[in-house]
Amino acid sequence: MVRNASLRVGERAQLDLFRSIPGDVAARDAQDLMTWPFFSLAKSRRVAPIDFRMGQTWISVEAVPEHGMATIWDADVLIWAASQLVQAHDAGRPTSRLMATTPHEILTFTRRGTGKASYDRLKAALDRLQSTTVATSIRQQHQRRRHRFSWINEWRELADERGRAFGIELILPDWFYAGVLDRALVLTIDRSYFALTGGLERWLYRLVRKHGGRQAGGWSFDVEHLHLKSGVLSPRRRFAFELRAIVQRQPLPGYTLKLDHELGRERLAFVPLPVDPLDAAMRRVRLRPVDNRP
Repeated sequence: MVRNASLRVGERAQLDLFRSIPGDVAARDAQDLMTWPFFSLAKSRRVAPIDFRMGQTWISVEAVPEHGMATIWDADVLIWAASQLVQAHDAGRPTSRLMATTPHEILTFTRRGTGKASYDRLKAALDRLQSTTVATSIRQQHQRRRHRFSWINEWRELADERGRAFGIELILPDWFYAGVLDRALVLTIDRSYFALTGGLERWLYRLVRKHGGRQAGGWSFDVEHLHLKSGVLSPRRRFAFELRAIVQRQPLPGYTLKLDHELGRERLAFVPLPVDPLDAAMRRVRLRPVDNRP
């Protein structure tokens, strides 16, 4: 069953098909998506656009009323795609923007349920990713130029003769695909990220992981700067209140957060937690690349 009425037949014909790699694949995220406000952090439908400008960088994200803007939970599909492409590239396998997989593989990777309700939510996420449009100056040779794309060019369900769905095909945009294949623009993330339930805490983890990595001394951000960079619609006062609640809960895997006050301004600071060598070794064993080449 086709979910996009205007399929780019020519584009599909020019692309080789990449079949997803089964098994335990390390989770990777694209650094550009971790740093900038590309997604709605709200669980309710957002239609209001994101219009972000900071220095030479600008981003415009627009949604359609039918589906709403792609959310930070929908971005799990892109994390799955990035993880698959990097795993294949490291194993010497050819990659492609045209990817085939099963809903079960995506849902299992992102630690969702695998029942009908979860499958329906996945299809809704794919619709939002396909209908949300992004225009940005990021990774453009000249800052005045723009690259416009959707997070997914098209997607479709694969069904048998009885109409029972057994797979999914999707086509990624050039902008995302090129960033993933540039290994300098991809970071491994903790799989516990998928257990984070709040949009703001998910966004904070990605931002902290991107900027701080494993720096022993940690990092800090001005809260006003964070509010601007998040792209949220809530006022700064509400944003600061939610940050304090997150600091109190300490939900981010691998990091400790705290709020400091410097010269009357509030700053969010974080320090990486010590890594257990035995735990790190076990992770490497579990995430050993699978070579499926014949």
